[in-house]
Amino acid sequence: MHTAKGQVVELILENGFRHAWISCPANMIPAPGQYLLASNASDSPLPVSIFYTSSASQGFIASAPLSDSWTPGAEIYLRGPLGRGFSLPVPARKIGLIAFDDAPSRLHGLIAPALKQGAAVVLVTDFASDSLPDEVEVQPMSALAEIVEWADYLAIDVARENLFELKECLESMKQARAGDDVQVLIRTPMPCGGVADCGVCAVTLKSGWEMACKDGPVFEWREI
Repeated sequence: MHTAKGQVVELILENGFRHAWISCPANMIPAPGQYLLASNASDSPLPVSIFYTSSASQGFIASAPLSDSWTPGAEIYLRGPLGRGFSLPVPARKIGLIAFDDAPSRLHGLIAPALKQGAAVVLVTDFASDSLPDEVEVQPMSALAEIVEWADYLAIDVARENLFELKECLESMKQARAGDDVQVLIRTPMPCGGVADCGVCAVTLKSGWEMACKDGPVFEWREI
């Protein structure tokens, strides 16, 4: 974990969501599924968690939600990278990215490495998603069962409050039951970044309580 200063180079509006091009040292760029805590002098006392969406010159594109106080040129203070991110299996050749209840930007970082290893990629979302490579197929959530059956690896993005709904959706699907290569990014507030064990981000797993800020935010489906 590191601390550094970064800068908001540009704000990007895509399908109604604000993203930011963040300039920062290379060692501050999180892997897909990891996060940084970010703040500036105009923010509330609690920092925001920002996730990698795609690469950019001398930094990366951070996904929404972002602080409303950020403007181009603003200096921000960064801590991280934090948490456990996605682990894309090298043998995977059929990859499903499931944006269960929000825009799929936090899953976009998996697209380039998946295509690089020769995998077919299907993004399942009910949100509009621009600027995707031509090789990526987009399907609505109504096709979820089909994609779960097809994929040999699934990466899912879901809010903690919708985790039970996700489990209900997947409980009758073969791959989810078997606990094959399925990983879930559980979105929840992570204000302390693993420093204080404040419990705000606690997630109930089969083994007991875990903290998304340091034990996640990406978890193996078989753990949930």
